[in-house]
Amino acid sequence: MCGIAGVVSSQPVSDRLFRGIKNLEYRGYDSCGVAYLNSSGIVVRKNIGYVDSVNVTERLCEIEGHVGIAHTRWATHGRVTKANSHPHMSCNGDFAVVHNGIISNYRGLRDELRMQGHEFASDTDSEVLAHLVEEYYRVTEDVEKAFTEALGRVEGSYAFALISTHEPGKIFCARCKSPLVMGIGNKSNYLGSDFITFLSYTRKVIFLDDGEYAVICGDDYYTKKIESGELVDKPITEISWDPETSKKNGYPHYMLKEIHEQPNAMVSAMGLDNQGVVELARMILDADQCFLVGVGTTYYVSLIGQYLFSIHADHFIPAVSSDEFTNLAKPTNNSLAIFVSQSGETYDTLNALRFIKEAGGSSAAIVNVMGSSLARMADHTIMQGSGPEICVVSTKAATSQMIILLQAALELAHLTGKLSRGEKGEIERAMSEIPGRINSVINDNSEFIRGLANKYSHIKNWLWLGRGLYYPLALESALKMKEVTYLHAEGMSGGFLKHGTLSLIDEDMYTVVLVPPKEEEDLYQLTMSSVEEIKARGGFVIGIGFDHDEDLFDEIILLPKVSRFLAPFLPLVPAQLFAYFVALSLDREIDKPKSLAKSVTVP
Repeated sequence: MCGIAGVVSSQPVSDRLFRGIKNLEYRGYDSCGVAYLNSSGIVVRKNIGYVDSVNVTERLCEIEGHVGIAHTRWATHGRVTKANSHPHMSCNGDFAVVHNGIISNYRGLRDELRMQGHEFASDTDSEVLAHLVEEYYRVTEDVEKAFTEALGRVEGSYAFALISTHEPGKIFCARCKSPLVMGIGNKSNYLGSDFITFLSYTRKVIFLDDGEYAVICGDDYYTKKIESGELVDKPITEISWDPETSKKNGYPHYMLKEIHEQPNAMVSAMGLDNQGVVELARMILDADQCFLVGVGTTYYVSLIGQYLFSIHADHFIPAVSSDEFTNLAKPTNNSLAIFVSQSGETYDTLNALRFIKEAGGSSAAIVNVMGSSLARMADHTIMQGSGPEICVVSTKAATSQMIILLQAALELAHLTGKLSRGEKGEIERAMSEIPGRINSVINDNSEFIRGLANKYSHIKNWLWLGRGLYYPLALESALKMKEVTYLHAEGMSGGFLKHGTLSLIDEDMYTVVLVPPKEEEDLYQLTMSSVEEIKARGGFVIGIGFDHDEDLFDEIILLPKVSRFLAPFLPLVPAQLFAYFVALSLDREIDKPKSLAKSVTVP
């Protein structure tokens, strides 16, 4: 969701700035643009569309300049138009700004500035800042002072980057509830919404915190508090991710690459320092009240965690979607919220974290991106180590989070005496089989699943069903389907089917059922009764399960046999593949689905 890139250097920056916004494409966007400072002043080029197509029409790389800022926009205020694309200029052309977030009081500021003679070229909230800085500069004749005065007037969430003809060798930037990271290079310094923006050029990063701003030059920088102007000594973090891991490596799409990377991501999750998981289990045991919190895919992962803690540790930890956490939860000073996040920058999740902190409660996080806001703000953080996930649609991050939640549930069961050390060790040894079995699912079933996808991609309505732990898996499978194919897909509990949804079953509604192994006798029989109900009404059913002898299904994707405790980790992978191949058949924009963003950083 909206991306910022910036470079200040002793050498021309156009190639690096262009690469920066290319690296931000995974966040989701509808337009893009650049602003350079050179002897001609500020040069802005922008338009609607993806970076490569805008480069063809606007020649983004053909501008000289040693200072530049760039942006990929995901529309919030104002339609998707060239005028609403970033960067935005001040009236006199001396200031250009890019912005992520939402300025909640922009209407009042815009009316005030219009009264002072300012004319606006867009419908966005973001343009206000360029005019506000221009207005304060008339009084202060100091760009930094004008910038901070303007920030003091702005309400809402933001990451800003600003350049000015009055300070041609600098980028001014600030953060409030929207991520912003500086990269420290050799005679070049960088700015980005995350470190992937500039990871090819430097691994040394500084994470800005809320209420801070920075002034960046080619060979220097400093950071200050917005409110007081006090200098802040920020630590430099060395990023361990290899830039090569964020490339496609011959795969046609990042989504397919990341589906194939799941076995290795799970091995990494299993190989994490166990002390982090032990500490999480102890925090759960010590708390009077616990919550699992995520949104979108991570909410469904949290629901899976709810079942894992209940099944393995006899401990009920409700899952709450982070966008509703403040409306629903009543935390106390002995509450614990466990936040699950891929990016660590999702607005609703960070808002929920602030909410429990205000109540005096504790927080833990399972997160993929080191140095992210969630990773730094939580009381206890487990870095899952899945590596970069570039596709907007989450796959490998989710399955790694499931592994960590299972480990925590087993540790809690051991602490409470439900599992002996030997029993816990036996399940953990069995867990080591999961990556290999998932590898088999991918290698043995991909072509068959592709055939099914091509055969049934014309179907516009899909129902995904599961019981027990397979219910949140069905929800996540349906989400993958709708995210990447743009088809209607609905996940639900098999038991819910007869309470209304059966009325939808006809030749136009296809159903996919996630079937547990027969060893789960009660769960298996209940699931198969749902299949019977659909078939009795002429419905078409695809099964994803472990047994060969099911003649009720019109099609079946067979999974390798595993322990009943580990079986739920397998069905999600064929569901991901099915969604991918249906999207491929329909010629969808797979890695960057329309209207979606990787990290939703606005309310």
